[in-house]
Amino acid sequence: MRIIAGKHRGLALGALGKGDAGAHLRPTSDRVRESLFNLLINGGYGDPVSDAQVLDLFAGTGALGLEALSRGAAHVTFVDDGAKAQSLIRANIEKCRAQADTALIKRDASRLGVNPGAAATLVFLDPPYGKGLGEKAIATALSGGWIAPGALIVWEENTQITPPAELAVLDARRYGDTVISILQANQPQVG
Repeated sequence: MRIIAGKHRGLALGALGKGDAGAHLRPTSDRVRESLFNLLINGGYGDPVSDAQVLDLFAGTGALGLEALSRGAAHVTFVDDGAKAQSLIRANIEKCRAQADTALIKRDASRLGVNPGAAATLVFLDPPYGKGLGEKAIATALSGGWIAPGALIVWEENTQITPPAELAVLDARRYGDTVISILQANQPQVG
């Protein structure tokens, strides 16, 4: 597993091989991550990565957030409650020398509470597949003020997702057993 592009291009990250089922870690492959960022940057969304405030829910190894940081994101907040994930994310942040541009929160992503900082303009959501945790986490993130109006959400799952009404589905693509959906948080109504 490596950073695909940007200032840390080619940097090897701590990897799990095929994943760690006991810790529910399933890293996004380099190929899927590259396709995902190509879709974000070339998919007609402008440049959602440069200067982004990123929220990486169920962060696992932190590869998605660190890829965004390498490509110009301003800050990444990683959320994962697993001890193995916390260790991997911390090590990968150190490899990227990105301590000043990141925050690591040990918390269940479906129980975020109220956001103490800036709302995210780009969100990565990669929950354990087939457990309905993505729906819970995104609802909590929206109600807690973690997601800015107009933010893009990248949701990885292996089945059809059921997003809340506050999100509009812009695109969905299948990569093997992974479905990546691009959603956007509704803009507030101007009255």
